Amino acid sequence: VQLQASGGGLVQPGGSLRLSCAASGFTLDYYAIGWFRQAPGKEREGVSCISGSDRSTYWGDSVKGRFAISRDNARKKVYLQMNSLRPEDTAVYYCATYVTCGPNSPPLSWGQGTQVTVSS
Repeated sequence: VQLQASGGGLVQPGGSLRLSCAASGFTLDYYAIGWFRQAPGKEREGVSCISGSDRSTYWGDSVKGRFAISRDNARKKVYLQMNSLRPEDTAVYYCATYVTCGPNSPPLSWGQGTQVTVSS
C-alpha cells in the first residue's frame, strides 16, 4: 500500500487549497479512504473520510462545511478541497485508508504527509 499526499503549501486565512492523494499497490475501490492531520504538540485529528461502497462521508467537527472530499477510483486518486482556511488548520495532512469511516475509526495505513500552513 502506498499513499502519496501532495498539494500543501502556504495560504492566507480565508484562502483555499486542494490536496491530492495518489494511491498505489492496492485496489482503491474496496477501501474507505480519507485524511487526518497532525499539528506540532497536538493529537492526530480525523479530518474527513469517504467510504468505498456507498460513498458516505465523515467529517471532523472543525472542518464541516468548509472542506469537501472526493475520490476517483479509476485514477486511484482522492482529493480534499479546503476552503475558508483558518490558522488552526495548520498541520501536516496525511492521506490514509480506513476499515470504515467514523469518528473513532483509526487509520490502517498512510504515507508521507503534506504541510499546510495558514498564515498572513
